[in-house]
Amino acid sequence: MNFNEIFWENKYKANKIGWDLGEISPPLKAYIDQLTNKNLKILIPGGGNSHEAVYLFKKGFKNVFVVDLSKIPLENIQKRIPDFPPEQLIHGNFFDLNNHFDLILEQTFFCAIDPNLRSNYAVKMKELLLENGKLVGLLFDAKLNDDHPPFGGSKEEYLNYFKPHFDILTTENCYNSIQSRVGMELFFIVQKKNT
Repeated sequence: MNFNEIFWENKYKANKIGWDLGEISPPLKAYIDQLTNKNLKILIPGGGNSHEAVYLFKKGFKNVFVVDLSKIPLENIQKRIPDFPPEQLIHGNFFDLNNHFDLILEQTFFCAIDPNLRSNYAVKMKELLLENGKLVGLLFDAKLNDDHPPFGGSKEEYLNYFKPHFDILTTENCYNSIQSRVGMELFFIVQKKNT
């Protein structure tokens, strides 16, 4: 399965972006609202229109980076927030990144990649995080699709990918999902293992 730049560009051009809530996801907003260190270097992979990045930036977090295969959502962010540093909107493949971050926010990226890349995802996340860095976000706790995104899964499956590389701090059913995702989301926090 090849979900490449053209695949995602076509989704944006056709406005087939059902994953885009049009606002920040409530569980991630609640998490961000308790962060106090505005100097954290934060990555949002496969960020799309990244309402999370916009929210963070408006709250004073200036080290926010978004990477996406498609140029369209990155251009959308720049239009909405002209002050957003263009060099922090990375048009490229997450798996090619070489930067390091304190915090990575997961919001519909994991479910968009080919499931065969999930173990690579966990390895790459560990690689990108600084010591004591955290990966935080949402995963679908539901079956979903077999041949196209979004791909679902289960808590047990996800933990198998994360446990070799991360200390599991939280994996729990979301209590504050948007209505259309109630009962289908896991909120998780994992921290890079010190090796």
